[in-house]
Amino acid sequence: MPRNAYFQFKQFRIVQERSAMKVGMDGVLLGAWADPSGAERILDIGTGTGLIALMMAQKNLSAKIDAIEVDPDAFQEACLNIQQSFWSDRINAELYSFQEFAERTNRKYDLIVSNPPFFTNGVKAPVENRAQARHSDSLPLDVLISGATKLLRENGRIALVLPVESLQEIMQLADLNKLYIARLCRIKPNPVKPEFRILIELAYLACTIQESELMIEFEKHHDYTPEYKDLTKDFYLKF
Repeated sequence: MPRNAYFQFKQFRIVQERSAMKVGMDGVLLGAWADPSGAERILDIGTGTGLIALMMAQKNLSAKIDAIEVDPDAFQEACLNIQQSFWSDRINAELYSFQEFAERTNRKYDLIVSNPPFFTNGVKAPVENRAQARHSDSLPLDVLISGATKLLRENGRIALVLPVESLQEIMQLADLNKLYIARLCRIKPNPVKPEFRILIELAYLACTIQESELMIEFEKHHDYTPEYKDLTKDFYLKF
């Protein structure tokens, strides 16, 4: 395999030779932060290589997980990664857009996770599947939230990673869909750069927001903070 064709985690390997979007910090952050405890059925929207679905399976040892992906190349690698994992009997990958899946399914979920496409401006990537994976016109945030809400059980939750600029929009969409913000974590890359991502959990039931901040590195590159190491230590080999 060429360099970067796979990414090795502590309990599973992600083959990513053909997938448009490789393993990245956004997916790892969401997978490490999302709380699947107590969930019987989980949905990963836009699973890509299967990363977040596998992280959910590692964290919850009994949940059934559905992982949907619209890009055939990514789907093929997700299937391979799932089949080669310890949890292949609990993860079901399906080749669908979220819109198609939401129309077809009658399943309800305790937890829905997604690292959605969110590039809304700028020139699209020249390769079609990479553009689709990166740009929100393939799955606008309002379509994602309204569709996911219909698939939730009464005590269900939705966990997302988004650019910080999306906070106002996601708050409005939560209100529109009668959801409450249960948890919100603001992510800073280092002490000198501003917040650039949010991790957010939405719930059907009214609750008090749990707010937090996470800084990934100190000023020196690869000098990771104790908080980031603690969050991701069950997954990254180097921690």
